[in-house]
Amino acid sequence: MSRPVATTDDSEYSLSVDEAAERYEHAGHPRTIRAIQRYCAKGDLDCRRMETQFGIKYVITPTSVAKHIAYIEEVRPVTTGRDMSRHVATVVAAESLNDTKGNGPATTDDKARPVATGPDESRYAARLESEVEFLRGQVVVKDKQIGELTERARETNHLIAGLQKMLTPLLGASNAEVIHDMRSGTGQ
Repeated sequence: MSRPVATTDDSEYSLSVDEAAERYEHAGHPRTIRAIQRYCAKGDLDCRRMETQFGIKYVITPTSVAKHIAYIEEVRPVTTGRDMSRHVATVVAAESLNDTKGNGPATTDDKARPVATGPDESRYAARLESEVEFLRGQVVVKDKQIGELTERARETNHLIAGLQKMLTPLLGASNAEVIHDMRSGTGQ
């Protein structure tokens, strides 16, 4: 979002997003509330962002809206309709459901769609199914190997703990003797 000029008066920010939407509509370039909020966030409109207890609110300068409308008219002489709200599509869909005439008979160039499960496709499907079965078998083997390795690790930890228990008195005595020899000056 662009920073406003330091000399800009806060009273210039007089339009709400709804009022800006009305100005776009009157200019022949209708925009949704969300589109105007995006213009504010991108810095296309000179605005201030205000925190309210219900969320964020933008207040916009009328001159920036007029400049943006002029820009739209200059760059896009014909609106694309992308910023229009989509509720219009439901009206069109409802009208087409009420249309009982239909579109008329099919043209003679229309051809029936081929069946999706021809001989080639069934061969590929069978190959894929065999690959899936192979991979599932591999998962079972790997799970078994992981279980066995976990058991071996547990046994190894148990054995190491037993060795430490057995060697602690022996290592403790020899360490005490080495320290005693070093203190008495007879150690090497």
